[in-house]
Parts: sequence; structure tokens; C-alpha cells
Amino acid sequence: MKALTWQGKRDVRVETVPDPKIEEPTDAIIRVTSSGLCGSDLHLYEVLTPFMTPGDILGHEPMGIVEEVGAAVPDLQVGDRVVVPFQIACGNCWMCLTGLPTQCETTQVTAEGMGAALFGYTRLYGAVPGAQAEYLRVPQAQYGPIKVPEGPADDRFVYLSDVLPTAWQAVAYAGVPKGGSVAVLGLGPIGDMACRIAQVQGAGRVFGVDLVPERLRRAKARGVETFDLRSFDDEKELVEAIRDHTDGRGPDAVIDAVGTEAHGSAAARMVQNASALLPRKISGPMAERFSVDRLAALYTAIELVRRGGTISLSGVYGGMADPMPMLTLFDKQVQMRMGQANVRRWSDEIIPYLTDEDPLGVDDFATHRVPLDEAPEAYDMFQKKRDGAVKVLMKP
Repeated sequence: MKALTWQGKRDVRVETVPDPKIEEPTDAIIRVTSSGLCGSDLHLYEVLTPFMTPGDILGHEPMGIVEEVGAAVPDLQVGDRVVVPFQIACGNCWMCLTGLPTQCETTQVTAEGMGAALFGYTRLYGAVPGAQAEYLRVPQAQYGPIKVPEGPADDRFVYLSDVLPTAWQAVAYAGVPKGGSVAVLGLGPIGDMACRIAQVQGAGRVFGVDLVPERLRRAKARGVETFDLRSFDDEKELVEAIRDHTDGRGPDAVIDAVGTEAHGSAAARMVQNASALLPRKISGPMAERFSVDRLAALYTAIELVRRGGTISLSGVYGGMADPMPMLTLFDKQVQMRMGQANVRRWSDEIIPYLTDEDPLGVDDFATHRVPLDEAPEAYDMFQKKRDGAVKVLMKP
């Protein structure tokens, strides 16, 4: 089959690799019909290279048709149309039963000290072959895949794999009171969708911050009060501008949908780039113990949120030696919640919104649809934010 493989920093290639096979009774094989390009894939492309191995198959946002099922997968049949969550979880352990499949005790990558295995996301998360491919082996298929109806285009459902539950959890963790205010930093796919979800769930005011014109226009067209970072000389001006809209206090909650790829933090960027150029035997252990993030977005969130408010982190961070302004966090009595999205925890709440009325705008959420053969060009376009790229779907 064809699959997109990682070969080095900013080097991904479509290659022919062996077809996946059933390896465990709880496996299924799906023929991928759509697979998303996620902002966190860019971390593999740029920042997390010390944890990658040449030949790794990328991608974690698939849907498709079931081609084969293992003997211990009673609820799937060949021909079923399914969305596959980005995390791999059993559904039966204590963590899964308490709504935390990201911490699944069956698939935890204990050798690396990490949570549940993920598709296509470094050795830290199990080095499981990913979904930007023609076919995908799905472990723990007795729990993970979400069956969806025939009829609507893939765009209606594919975001259940990651974008929708990640944005849903970001809003849930933010705890925005009815009629309250929330600021979303970063209007990429997750930030954009988080704004939409906050609106349908009753937030009174939703502020969106970014510096990419196309992203700002998309959010503004849906009623978000947008702030262009390029219009401010520094963080303090931005914070004051948003405070002016919230009686001088700041928003009730701030969602950081940027993560470690934030603009600014030049010193941290230099360290990240240097680490990525070191030999893997050196860069891996160094990154595990001494890695740092670009924390510009998080620092802005801490400064911006009102006293006693909540910060919700959905952007990926990977640093192990990050400096945190603990005095400010403590003094402002800020609550923080974060983590990978627990897809199956939220999917049943989200599905009622995936109707012909399309209140979340999923049917036209993608800005680009490309064949798998054009995946390398799509990564380059998305990473450089060219051609208005906000969300890319691949069609194997």
C-alpha cells in the first residue's frame, strides 16, 4: 500500500510499504477513505524529530471502511463505516471506565512513562503505524472505532477522530459559565472549532487571537470577536485590549490552542532547532530530560485570564524543563486543565450536532482536500500557512 512516511526534519515521503495485517484478536483493518493533517503532525515535522524513526507512518485522524475484523471484535462487520479515534484504548480498564481513555492502562506506553498509545505519533506513544495511508491496522477495535451512517460525505464525521473531541474537551475544561467570556489563542483547526463549540454551548463573548489573515476572517465570519496579533506592539497591549471588553478583568477562561509552536520565544526555538540536528542517540535522551517549549502563548494566557479564572490547554507541549511563572499563577488563583482529548468520553455528546443543519460548520470546515500522493506538498503548505490552509484532508 501507499503511506506517508517520516524521513527526517521537514522530510516526509509517500512510499510503498507492506499492507497491515490482523495481529491480535482485537484488531481490525480499515480501508482509509479520509485522513486529516493535524497541527500536532507539524510537531513531528519540525520539533519532535528526536523521537521519530525514519520510515514511521504518520497520521492519526482517519475514517474508512472496515475490511477485516479479529475474532474478539463482536460489534464491527466488514463494510461498516467508521471513524477511528487518534488514541488507542481498551474501554475496560479503570482509566477508560472513568472517562480517561488517553490514560488507558492496557495500552499505556509504560517503557516511556507515557499514557495511551497513539496512531502515528513517535516512539513515546508506541510507534504505532499511522493513518495517512491506504489501509490502517486498528488495535483495540472492540472499543475504539465509532460507527457512522452512510450518506453524508466524510467531512461530516471525520473530525470525530480528533478535531471535534479535542476542541470539545478544551471548552469543557475551560468551564466557561453561561453567558461568560472565553478567549481562544490560536485559530487553527482546534482553536477555530473551540470557538464554534463555545458559541453553541452558550458563551456570551468569544474572543479569538491569531496573526494569519485567513484564520481571522473565518472566525470573524462566525461571530467571533477577533484580535490580530500583528496590530499590537507587544503582549501587554493585546491583553489590555481584551480586558477593555471584559470590564477590565479579563475573560473567564482562556484556551491555549497553540502549544509549543508559538511565535516568539526565540531562545527556545533555537534550542529546539539545535536538538533536531543532533544525532538521534544524543538528541532523544537530551529532549526527554532538558527539552523546552516556546511558551509565548501560555504566558499570554496566564496574563490574560481573569483572577480566579481557568486556562485550558489543548495545544501540544513537550518540554521537560519549562520555566513557569508560579508566583503569578498562585497569586491570581488560576486553575489549569490540560491533556490529550479523551475521544470516546465526548463522542456521544458531539454526534447530535453532526446533522444536516450543521451548527458547527463541519461540512465545509476543510480548506484543502488533496490526494495522498500530494501529502508532502500539503505538509509544506500547512507548515508555512500558505494558500489559506487551515484544515487539510487527504484522500488515499
